[in-house]
Amino acid sequence: MKNRILAVFVVIFSFILQTTVCRYIAFGNVGPNLLIISTASFGFMMGQKAGITVGFFTGLLVDIFSGGILGFHALLYMYIGYFNGFFKRLFFKDDLMLQILLVGCSDFVYSITYYLLMFLLRGKFHIGYYLMNIIIPEVVYTILLTIVLFSVMTFINRMAEKRANRSSEEIV
Repeated sequence: MKNRILAVFVVIFSFILQTTVCRYIAFGNVGPNLLIISTASFGFMMGQKAGITVGFFTGLLVDIFSGGILGFHALLYMYIGYFNGFFKRLFFKDDLMLQILLVGCSDFVYSITYYLLMFLLRGKFHIGYYLMNIIIPEVVYTILLTIVLFSVMTFINRMAEKRANRSSEEIV
């Protein structure tokens, strides 16, 4: 129950930061994707079910407030959370490289999929421009922010695990 409340808090906080603060710290109209960081982090810290759930509600939040196709982002974020959940077995609390690699790949796949489905199918064939001016800078910016946020997400995860262990010890 506490993990669900924690996930809701992190998703809402990430969404608020994404839509307000990240617009002011963007370089060349490209900002970090905090929602990818939180979805991927919950996926590989807590597994596939948590990744799917967090991804769905994160994407649904984006869909509702962006006014686009309802369910499009929810589906993309669900897949990101699900595929990051496969790496739960490989997740070590102090392993920064795995998290950087997974978040970077997740953001790249999200951006490429978004381009393919939203622009390429409409006949806009500027993949080189989109790749060099939007996708790559966003992935780099998201990775840099992941390095900063890694300690915060790990701390939150440890606190949630400690509380879960304390409550299970009290029951026994």
